[in-house]
Amino acid sequence: MPITYGSALKDWRSTRRMSQLDLATAAEVSQRHVSFLETGRAKPSREMVIHLAIALKVPLRERNDMLTAAGFATEYPETQLGEPALDQVRGILETVLRSHEPFPAIVVDRRWDVVLANDAAMKFTLSMIDPSNPVAVDGMNALRLILHPEGVRKNIVNWEQVAAAALRRLEHELEARPTDAALQVLRDEVLGYPDVPEVRRAPARPTADDLLVPFHYRIGSVDLKLFSTIATIGEAHDITLEELRLETFFAADAATEELLRSGVL
Repeated sequence: MPITYGSALKDWRSTRRMSQLDLATAAEVSQRHVSFLETGRAKPSREMVIHLAIALKVPLRERNDMLTAAGFATEYPETQLGEPALDQVRGILETVLRSHEPFPAIVVDRRWDVVLANDAAMKFTLSMIDPSNPVAVDGMNALRLILHPEGVRKNIVNWEQVAAAALRRLEHELEARPTDAALQVLRDEVLGYPDVPEVRRAPARPTADDLLVPFHYRIGSVDLKLFSTIATIGEAHDITLEELRLETFFAADAATEELLRSGVL
C-alpha cells in the first residue's frame, strides 16, 4: 500500500521525538494544521511539504519521497559524482585529497563506499590487503574494511575501540535516516561478522572517540597511530553531495608522521 503524505509526516515527527505542538512551533504553523495534514483532512502545498521537512531535518532523499507521497514532483536532484554538473565540486574534493598527502584521506557515500581516495589512502590500504581480497573486489567499503575479518581489522591493534566508534556512527546515521534501506542492509550485513554483535552490545557512552577516532595500526613490525575526522558538505541541494563524507587521517605521534612522510608505506 502506498505511503500517504500524512503517515510519512507522522512517522518523521515520531522519529524526531516531536509532538504536533513541537513541530507546529518549530515550523511556525498551527498545531491544528499539522494534525489535519497527518490525518489527511488537509492537503499540503509543495512549499509546506518542504517547509515541514526542513523543520524535521529530513534528508534530501527522503524529502523527495515526501513530495512524491503528497503528489508533487521531486525537488532535489541526485547527480552522479562523475557527471559534468559536479565537475567543480569533484575538483575541489580531489584538491583537498591531494593537499592532504602524505596522509590518507577518502570520500565515502551514504553506503560507506569509497568514491574518492588520495594515493596515500590507497597505498596504505593495499599494504594491508591484496586487491584480490573478497572485501576489495567489488570496490572499497570503509565499514567492511574495518569490520570484516578479511579486511584491515587484523592490522588494527585497538580494533574493538575502532569498531565501536564505527558502529556508533552507523547507528547515528540510521537514526537520521531510519527509512534508508541501503543503510539497513549494510548494518544487517556487518552484524553478521564475527565479534561485531558483541562490540555493539557493549555499554555505549559518549567519549572523545566520537569526534576524533584513534587508530593504532600494526603492519608487520611497523606501528602507526592515527586519528580521523569526518566532514560533510554544508547546505547541499543535491542528494549525492549531501550524502558524501570526507574522512581525513592525521598522525597521532611524531613517529607515525615521520614514517608517512618518508614514504615507507
